[in-house]
Amino acid sequence: MYLIVNLAIFALLIAFLVKQQKSDQTLSKRVFTGLGLGVLFGAALQFIYGAGHETIATTLKYVGIVGSGYVSLLKMIVMPLIMVSIIAAIVKVKNAGSLGKISGLSIGILLATTAVSALIGILVSNLFGLSAEGIVQGAREIARGEALQTRLASVETLSLADMIISFFPGNPFADLAGSRPTSTIAVVIFSAFIGVASLTVIRTQPELGKSLETFVNVAQEVVRTLVRMVLALTPYGVLALMTKVVAGSNYSDILNLLNFVVASYVGLGLILVMHLILVAGVGVNPVRFLKKILPVLTFAFTSRSSAGTLPLNIETQVKKLGNGEAVSNFSASFGATMGQNGCAGLYPAMLAVMIAPTLGINPLDPGFMLTLIAIVTISSFGIAGVGGGATFAAIIVLSALDMPVALAGLLISIEPLIDMGRTAVNVSGAMTAGTVTSRVLGQADNSIFERDEEISGERANA
Repeated sequence: MYLIVNLAIFALLIAFLVKQQKSDQTLSKRVFTGLGLGVLFGAALQFIYGAGHETIATTLKYVGIVGSGYVSLLKMIVMPLIMVSIIAAIVKVKNAGSLGKISGLSIGILLATTAVSALIGILVSNLFGLSAEGIVQGAREIARGEALQTRLASVETLSLADMIISFFPGNPFADLAGSRPTSTIAVVIFSAFIGVASLTVIRTQPELGKSLETFVNVAQEVVRTLVRMVLALTPYGVLALMTKVVAGSNYSDILNLLNFVVASYVGLGLILVMHLILVAGVGVNPVRFLKKILPVLTFAFTSRSSAGTLPLNIETQVKKLGNGEAVSNFSASFGATMGQNGCAGLYPAMLAVMIAPTLGINPLDPGFMLTLIAIVTISSFGIAGVGGGATFAAIIVLSALDMPVALAGLLISIEPLIDMGRTAVNVSGAMTAGTVTSRVLGQADNSIFERDEEISGERANA
């Protein structure tokens, strides 16, 4: 009976969002409404039943159909969107030489911001006096530590060369199905080759070239329409995802590690400020920039999925920031798999600083700090080679410093809460890389950025 009541209330919340959509409310407003309703509903479940109650777990299974289903739909359109958009961008620009500049500058910005993020992690950890010594290990933490220790063996066998080799699409059809952690980058490379080959056909065989350009334009419009259809469901996905986060959190564990949570979000806030400074440096209004990307960061925060945020990331860069299709697709794709400021920059650095005193290492020693920043930056380039985001980033960094990786399991109870902020910052970093790259290379359409209208499909009814 309680389950039926809970699901009936959830259905009413969805009905309210449907009513908002029919009243022509913008997507941004509906996303924030879904976020607020999810927080209230999740908190109400916690207050009424108590943390860990079986009714909450059962309710969240059904609520998860909406949330997980939406994320799956987003992942469904990632590969087609990347492939078609990159091919179309190359065919329209008709300049294959710019691809190297776009890729090199995007990756360079991602790695540079990751290095600064690691420095921020070091400074914030020392400022808050974080240490692994005072954290109590329970059954979950011990089990997590043992699992990380087991995974270390597979990570230690990987070299940087192996990671780079894994980027190449040996079987593009398998990569289109997302069979590997590096499938996204492999699809980017495969699509770039298809785009360059298409340019050759257009130049050498004009008649076939016209048909090819028409086909590419039609394919792009079909994919764009599909993206708009899925993005229209964002408020419902955010409602379900936020309900699950709030109702499923253990607040006593959060309070026990509140110092680390606060320190993490202070660090993430400083990284976001760094992003705004970078875009301001290339002539972009940082306040307008933040306002335009906020719905994307909101979804990244609730979904905890950089890959799932890719369609919204690319659509916003093209339709709101005016970064151009080629730059938007390359920066978003690279940003989802390498140089992640939150997961691969801040988090491993903070863990290393926490663990250092337990091994008699001064975390403020200049030699230790430089070594840590260098390892974090290099390993962030290869995170895609092993998958697993922040966890594998931590394993690689700690093992490279000869620190016990099992201690990373101490934070399992607050991992979801921190991961929300990390994911949002990762996506912000990718969008910042795209914005800076497009301005530096002179490929941005500033009239789109200055426009106040919503992105394509924001007022469309699903």
